[in-house]
Formats: sequence, C-alpha cells, structure tokens
Amino acid sequence: MSVTVYVPRDSSALAVGAEALAEAIQREAAQRGVDLRLARNGSRGLFWLEPLVEVVTLAGRIAYGPVQAQDVPELFDAGFLAGGAHPTRLGPIEQIPYLQRQQRLTCARVGLIDPLDLDDYLAHGGYRGLHRALEHTPEEIIAAITASGLRGRGGAAFPAGIKWNTVREAPGDVKYIVGNADEGDSGSFADRLIMEGDPFALIEGMTIAALAVGATQGYIYLRVEYPHAHATLERALATAYRAGYLGADVAGSGKRFDLEVRLGAGAYVCGEETALLESLEGKRGIVRSKPPLPALRGLFGQPTLVNNVLTLATVPYILAEGAEAYQQLGTGRSRGTLPIQLAGNIARPGLIEQPFGISLREILYDYGGGSATGRPLRAVQVGGPLGAYVPAAHFDLPLDYEVFAAQGAVLGHGSIVAFDDTVDMARMARHALAFCAAESCGKCTPCRLGSTRGVEVMDDVLAGRQVEAKLALLRDLGETMRLGSLCALGGMTPYPVLSALEHFPEDFTAAAARSRLG
Repeated sequence: MSVTVYVPRDSSALAVGAEALAEAIQREAAQRGVDLRLARNGSRGLFWLEPLVEVVTLAGRIAYGPVQAQDVPELFDAGFLAGGAHPTRLGPIEQIPYLQRQQRLTCARVGLIDPLDLDDYLAHGGYRGLHRALEHTPEEIIAAITASGLRGRGGAAFPAGIKWNTVREAPGDVKYIVGNADEGDSGSFADRLIMEGDPFALIEGMTIAALAVGATQGYIYLRVEYPHAHATLERALATAYRAGYLGADVAGSGKRFDLEVRLGAGAYVCGEETALLESLEGKRGIVRSKPPLPALRGLFGQPTLVNNVLTLATVPYILAEGAEAYQQLGTGRSRGTLPIQLAGNIARPGLIEQPFGISLREILYDYGGGSATGRPLRAVQVGGPLGAYVPAAHFDLPLDYEVFAAQGAVLGHGSIVAFDDTVDMARMARHALAFCAAESCGKCTPCRLGSTRGVEVMDDVLAGRQVEAKLALLRDLGETMRLGSLCALGGMTPYPVLSALEHFPEDFTAAAARSRLG
C-alpha cells in the first residue's frame, strides 16, 4: 500500500533544503523497496520548522520538522512512514498550536493540497464559488462582495464592492481585470504563499470578478523576483484552460475569460496601481495623475479592476459560503480575516490568518514567541517599509484599519517586522528615507526631492549638526511629502520617520551625541 509524503516546493522551503530533502526521501524509499508517493505542497507558513515533512497515516497527517536530507535514513529507521517517534516528530499537523489557533479562510488550502492538482483543489472546495457566481447576476455577485465587508488587502483598504461596482457601471466596450502580484514590501510574503501554494484560488477569484464587472481579459502582474510563483501560475493556468475554467466557455457558461501572467521589471513603485498599468502597457513605471481613476480609464484607457492577490483569493470563499459568513468575523469596519506575515527579529516567523481584532501582542508573543535573540521587543513596523514604527507601549492595539489610522499607523498588506531593544530607530528612519529616494518614480517633486533632501537632513542629525533645527526641518519635509505626493510611495514615506521621532526621540539625540564624541 502506497504511503503519501508531502514535502513543500514553496520558495521558503526550497531556500532551506526542501529539494535535496525530497530527492533523499525518494532515493531512500527506492533503496528500501518502499512504495511511496511524494507530493509537493505549498508551505504551511511555519517558517522556523521548514523543511516541514508531512506523512499521511491512519491517524492523519503527521508532521516532522525541520528535516534535512541527512536525517532521512534515520527517519526511515524510526518508521516515520507510519508516524513513528523521532526527535523531529511534531505530531498531527492540525494540532500544532501555531496552526490550531488560526482561522484560515483565504489561506485554508495553502500547505494542505498539491497546488497543481486540480482534483485536489476541487476536493477541498475549489470552484464552488465560481459555480455559485454563475447562478447569480453580476449585480448580485457585487452585492455579495459589498455585504461581506471585504476591503482591498493591498494596503489602501478600499471597499472591494464599491470598486467592482464602479468598473461594472463604467462605459466601455472592453474591460480588464488585473491581479496585483507585485508584492514588494519588506516582510511580506502572503501573496507568494497563495500563488505557490493555492494558485487556483487566485484564478477562480479573478474569474468571478470578471463575471461581475463584465471583463473578458485578465492579467496577473507578477514581480520578476518570484520565479517559482511564475512557474506555478503558468502551469495552473494551462490546467484551468484544459479543464474549461478559462477560455471561451468558462465552466460551460458560454462566457469568456482569458487570463495570463505578465512580469514586472523590479520597480517597487509598480505596486501602485497606476504605475503598474503603465508598466503593463509596456511603458516606464511612472505614477499617473488621478482622476481619472483606473476603474474608469485604466489599462489601455479602458475600465479596469485592479485588486491585490489576497483580495481576489478571498472572493471564492465569500461566494461559496455567503457574505454573512465572512462579514460576521472581524471588528468595526474591518471585516473577515487578515493573513498576517510575521518576520524580522522573531522566534517563530510565519503566516498567521486570524479575524481582525487580534492584538499585536498576541501575534508577537502567542504566535511569534517573542524575539529570536531573547531580548525584549522594542518596536514593530507594520505595513511594509513605509509603515509606521509601533512601540512596545502600543502592542495591545487591535488589528483594525481605523484604530491604526487613529494612531498614525497603517495595516497595509498585513506584514509585521519585529525589532528587539538593540535597534537604532534613528538609523531605521534614515533607511526608510533612503528606500524612498531609491524607489521614487521621479514624477512628483515632493517625493523625488523630498526623499533625497530627507536623507541629507538625517545625515546631518546623525552627525550632530544643528540637531534641533534639522529635526524641525525633517518634520516640515515629512508633512510636505505626506500632503503633496502623487501616490502612497511619497505620501507614506514620512510615516516611519515621524513615528520614530515621536516614539523614540532619544535615539536621535543619542546618535548625535555619539557623533560629537566620536
């Protein structure tokens, strides 16, 4: 009787030896004459346990990790194919506390299924949402998305239903769907986990969106730094076409939807939807002035729906289970669940999906286990490299868009990067300014010049030159960038700088003092 063993093919697992591990398991099984089926799944998102091996037994899927290729003979000796005892044995995968306490909706299948096996996807609820959507009018589909409370997961948190309805009602003979997969924020990886671990969820979500707004062509704009996601998406798209879920007759409905992947060229600013559209048209990635909005005049001048990967991958659940099932989760105007990405100086980095309302403290300590160094956590940066620094005194903040905004912070894409008490927040503020200076598209003066001048001012502060006057100038410069920039790149650059000044002023004076003494 064949035994099924799962070894991730996700980039994070490959980076720590998953491919060599898979080869070692196959080789050892062949040498021992063991009938074994090796399945390649996505990562569960428990990064400190990668490579994570799962064995299907009568007692369920038993996890072992982290496992390296040199451990394989010993694992076979220990009877791991039957769930045998070994130092790397973690027990039933569903009972690992990190996973057990989560409420995964968007990422429910990630790590559970073979991402390229359509039958596996269908067996775990795949395409139920699309079939439900085909039973309803476009207006009813949009009403369900609106009622669910789903907001864009790319950072702006704009209500998805309003955007969809705008595209639906916009005049135009041709309409487009664009999946924004240009995941460039530091500490963010949820889009990649979806694309590498459950690509059909994104394809299904985009197909439902196309039915709702009247689009027949879609594009997944993927960052070029994701070659494994690219390969997985291409294979999944080919499978979807063969199975009739894409093309001229989607699921036998008589409706057409074509979808393809386009690669970006490494510019961070192309995560902004109008710069993305410029790049998709073959032009330099520069932010467009608004209005008109992309929903009215987007790709090639036609009405275009641009949504983030996580937003689109959540749509199948809402259509399959109903708007109310999603809307009843969360807090305030932040409904549903958020895939949270935990990185930085943290003992247990990984993916957590929970309803909005969970606190930073719960995430950092109940899931993350505190700092990797064992030192006290001093701050976290939430929402990518342009997000505010949140001090330890605010770790009880619940994850809620409006609560964070009231504190001068953003949730963004849901990434959290942790720092212990050795971090120099003045130098982190300089890093944020330098990042903006390097990534600015150069179109608007506040961003182009403000970030460059900001780095120069920070260098003066760190060198101890006219510290008070320079800090006042830095605040003024930040306000100009916040109010005057064309897009969020320039408009959010002041967030990390101003938050560091507000919560960690001692780091700026200490840096200046060290410079004077040195």
